[in-house]
Amino acid sequence: MMALSKVLIACDVSGCPEVYEAFEGVADVDVVEGVSSVVSSLIQNYDAYMAALTVPFDTEMVRRASNLKVIGTPSTGTDHLDLEAIHSANIHCFDISRELDLIRSFTATSELAFALLLNVIRGVVPASQAVMRGDWARERFTGFQLSGKTFGVLGMGRLGKISTRIAQGFGMKVIANDPLDFEVPGVRSVDFDELLRESDVLSIHVHLRKETKHIINALALEKMKRSAILINSSRGGLIDEEALLIALKDGQIAGAGLDLIDGEWMNDIAGHPLVKYAGQHDNLVITPHIGGNTYESIYGARIFMAHKIADFLREQNH
Repeated sequence: MMALSKVLIACDVSGCPEVYEAFEGVADVDVVEGVSSVVSSLIQNYDAYMAALTVPFDTEMVRRASNLKVIGTPSTGTDHLDLEAIHSANIHCFDISRELDLIRSFTATSELAFALLLNVIRGVVPASQAVMRGDWARERFTGFQLSGKTFGVLGMGRLGKISTRIAQGFGMKVIANDPLDFEVPGVRSVDFDELLRESDVLSIHVHLRKETKHIINALALEKMKRSAILINSSRGGLIDEEALLIALKDGQIAGAGLDLIDGEWMNDIAGHPLVKYAGQHDNLVITPHIGGNTYESIYGARIFMAHKIADFLREQNH
């Protein structure tokens, strides 16, 4: 009887037993904490790896993964993976960015973008904290409504289109910029500069690539309205964070809501300049990359990827 393959899983699958079922008769499964040092110390013993966003799979990790045949990440983004090094080592790599039948049902990231937006413009967190201190500070937390404002979408892919529908539900006018032609009812296509100039809210929905790194830089921020709110639920590296910090301090824009930062793998997150600023100012809200963290999207993606890896191993063993 042929020996079973070995799979290392670094993401939490405690809530989805279907992951284990996917590997029955195909592979033995070990689940570990999503920490680089743990994965690095074990990876040489495994044929397959289900990735965690918290573990950068860099060139050193690839070097250690001497027996690895396949990596599967249950995410649309791949910036935690050194794809060039992985492919050079002849390791197959799967993500879910092109699994359209699956990801069309995942609306969580766009929903969180609006949670961030509402927190910034209505001061939900500091207002709630004031109440807990016994301070019924109603007049101090005056915000503005979304209806009638212009919602700018950078990237009209799946999440851009979902965000568009939510914005229209708030009664917002929607403009968008994308390198590809698109037709979405009620959405006006504009160039990048007009998107920056006209948006009351600018929401980023593009992948992080070489050509999009720091697409929101000092020059872009200078073109935005001083009353504008910037929302990023895509990847931290899309924004020049030093420029954003200056823009927030100097009032070049009114505020920002971020679900991620560039350097979210830092050991000292509290020391990150944007995190330090957010701790002292109400015009920046940061959440710890929880956009896709709903039961529907987490379990759906992880079960799907388990089957994808299992199918690959099954084919390799025959």
